[in-house]
Amino acid sequence: MAGRIPQNFIDDLIGRSDIVEVINARVPLKRKGKEFSACCPFHNEKTPSFTVSEAKQFYYCFGCHAKGNVIGFLMDYEHLSYIDTIESLAADAHVDVPHEDSGFTNKNQEDKQPLYDILKQASELFQKQLKTSERAVDYLKQRGLSGEIAKQFKIGYAPDGWNFLSGNLGKSQDKLKSLIKTGLVVSKDDGKTYDRFRDRIIFPITDQRGRIIGFGGRVLDKGEPKYLNSPENAVFHKGYELYGLYETKQALRKIDRIIVVEGYMDVVALAQNGINYAVASLGTATTTEQIQKTFRTTHEIVFCYDGDNAGKKAAWRALENTLTVIRDGMIAKFLFLPEKEDPDTMVRKEGKAAFEDRIKNATTLSDFLFDNLKSESDINTNEGKAQLASKANSLIQKMHNSLFKDLLIEELSTLVGLSQQHLESKISSATDEKRTPPKTVESVRGQQVQNNKTRIAIALLLQNPDLAAHHKVPDNFKQAFTKGLPLLHELQKTIESNKQLSAAALLERFRDSEHEKALNILSMLQTPETENTDNIVEVYKSLIERLHNEDRDEYFKHKIQNNEPLTDEEQKEYIDLCTK
Repeated sequence: MAGRIPQNFIDDLIGRSDIVEVINARVPLKRKGKEFSACCPFHNEKTPSFTVSEAKQFYYCFGCHAKGNVIGFLMDYEHLSYIDTIESLAADAHVDVPHEDSGFTNKNQEDKQPLYDILKQASELFQKQLKTSERAVDYLKQRGLSGEIAKQFKIGYAPDGWNFLSGNLGKSQDKLKSLIKTGLVVSKDDGKTYDRFRDRIIFPITDQRGRIIGFGGRVLDKGEPKYLNSPENAVFHKGYELYGLYETKQALRKIDRIIVVEGYMDVVALAQNGINYAVASLGTATTTEQIQKTFRTTHEIVFCYDGDNAGKKAAWRALENTLTVIRDGMIAKFLFLPEKEDPDTMVRKEGKAAFEDRIKNATTLSDFLFDNLKSESDINTNEGKAQLASKANSLIQKMHNSLFKDLLIEELSTLVGLSQQHLESKISSATDEKRTPPKTVESVRGQQVQNNKTRIAIALLLQNPDLAAHHKVPDNFKQAFTKGLPLLHELQKTIESNKQLSAAALLERFRDSEHEKALNILSMLQTPETENTDNIVEVYKSLIERLHNEDRDEYFKHKIQNNEPLTDEEQKEYIDLCTK
């Protein structure tokens, strides 16, 4: 049973994860003084207002006020749950997520582990069956695959029969339930079960941590369906995964480009011929999430399709999804093979060098976009130009603001004879109509935030946790009269509990607390005091002493006004305070 993820592990994981590196892999950043900037990924804008602090490991947008640390960014940008975000960062850092053995259990994690276990066991069983099936081995040999490549991709064989898996792995009720949950075994209305994969070559699908999450099965002879996939379940979401991506990362340290193909066998055949940077979109149109995941691994994607109408339609869907993702520094191309050819057959016919020449000479996204639009409109007429411009506008308005977007508008301007400024205004107005206005949030630099001493002190300690060791917050701040000082005391105690706590990890400790919103704002507060790094300890010490004196002064005023007696110790303190 998986328990709570230890807080110290989360602190360490945040320390290992450079927010600049994580965000730059998704939103290309440019250095601007001590910080980095970009156009905000959370709202459309032309002038960059999205700032990332390398020193503080925080991000903030002065336009829509999005803010937070590396965990918050991934949760918002990739729409991940908290647990999935931790697992994603852990996978990138090549560490396993530990779980405390406590009374608290995470149901989400608890439900998944038995599924990972049964999928791994099924894969091992399929691989053993491949070695004993002369028919399956002969089939792979006919397709030009070696034993080494089959081992690399953990290819297996599901024998013909209705109860192979349930008979070998489903002898207990818990194991049988796991087989059913993963879709390896299908349960009928009458309670009887049967194996989903029968007499098929089996291709295990792995996640970014190398865990098996599903399977693809291909018939050896004629039969329908040609390919059969695992159904969606708790660990397998087809639209988010890519077959071969984990193997590509294992094979190559530096990945210059990735070619996206349609079938499992295409990926394996290309790897067999030395092209070990291919992935497959699991038999569906390549989704936005799959494209985002690929661009986090490389800067160039080449979509490879059959040259027939079906291939062109699939390529166009990939283009539409790419436009919503692509930013400056990213390259997308389209490779169309001769009809009735696929990467598997093509690479076996012409070899690695010739196939890689095709990849290098693939059609650029902009050429494919405008060539396709021109084929649908007669640009010799004003009506045709208007039609082309309208279709192009609807596509370009999906894009993030970038130089690449500007260049597409410029090319469209040349094609239809309208000024670039006119086209930009049309695209901007259409985008504005669809955009939901951002919620009003307190501004960090604006007048909405009162930069009083308490706020500045909290911002200083939050942004520089090592200040806690230089000057301790007084213990009476815990029940201080002045609003905000108990939070300052809580920050001090949190840092003292883990002296190596980074600013970003300190902020994470207050996620989902009543103070989260305020701390997020103060994490990027910039004032003369917070920016005075040369004298920051003295500034902080002076602030704490002044806050302490002012709070005690207010405390004594309150007691005197309400005729409450002072203790002997309080009387002495009051006299000392009055003589300062």
